[in-house]
Amino acid sequence: MLERVETIFDHMSPMLKKLKKKQYEENMKAFRQEYNHYFFEMTDYMKAEKKEIMAKEIAAVFVEAVKRKFEVKGKIKGYLQIDLNFFMIYYVFPAILMTQHEDAILVADAICEAWGNSFKDSKIQYADYDTISNSFKEKIFGIF
Repeated sequence: MLERVETIFDHMSPMLKKLKKKQYEENMKAFRQEYNHYFFEMTDYMKAEKKEIMAKEIAAVFVEAVKRKFEVKGKIKGYLQIDLNFFMIYYVFPAILMTQHEDAILVADAICEAWGNSFKDSKIQYADYDTISNSFKEKIFGIF
């Protein structure tokens, strides 16, 4: 399950730089085209009789993959953890919710909880794509 899911973070740095509404929309479109199969795999894994258990399994596999990719001597550098948290908020959680699967929120909740319990200073929350996209402003006070 979720073999090589850590690759979704391969382009994290450029996707977080100088992020404005138009760039975010383009990044999300490209992100979903390349990695959407992981998010559908997560939601498709859900079974009717064991949804909470399945969601926790998905979260554990996901968090472990991220740890394997980014931990050095059992730790992730602070600046990198901040970037990982933002990437989760801006891209991963909205992509899960965009599957529109009936269990997408359950999967997102489980990953969010496991993420917060597994990484230092990472008690994050998430929002859907439209909420995040609508929060961007193209210009600040009409400048630039």
